[in-house]
Amino acid sequence: MVKIQKFPQKLAKYLADKKIKHKILQHKLVYTAYDAAATTKRKLAETVKTLLVMADKGFYLVLLPADQKLDLKKLAKLISQKSGKVVKKVTIPSEKVMEKVLKVKAGAMSAFGGIHKLPVIMDKSLIKVKKAIFATGSFNHSIEMAVKDFIKQEKAILGSFGVKKIKLVVKKKK
Repeated sequence: MVKIQKFPQKLAKYLADKKIKHKILQHKLVYTAYDAAATTKRKLAETVKTLLVMADKGFYLVLLPADQKLDLKKLAKLISQKSGKVVKKVTIPSEKVMEKVLKVKAGAMSAFGGIHKLPVIMDKSLIKVKKAIFATGSFNHSIEMAVKDFIKQEKAILGSFGVKKIKLVVKKKK
């Protein structure tokens, strides 16, 4: 039997301190945004994929819809434009690096950069979605909240860097 994790207390305090309106969704154990969408019965476009990236030597949390893949070249161009410095290389670091930088278990990162003291970059296609599902740092919980509130709270940098839409495959019963 899989043990249900508690909702991350650091995030609970962060949300309470900032008075962020949200809804906690408890669900079965999931490791990906794709699985979170299927489990919460939400569209992939309404479920946010959170990735840690390293641009040259700086770290960022990158958010895009779960039905898109990250275009590293487009992201490098956006970071270069926003920072005023030419970014030569953008990579997705290993889980060991993620654990060290974010001080979390592999794969258990939150979409809230303010907790990790990291800038947040969000694909602007998420603006079309009124409410979205965000990662909490728990494999058993997600947060549903207004995208505009998230952008405002996290001071998210907006840009276009998601590509290649993925479809959620739902098996039909015979």
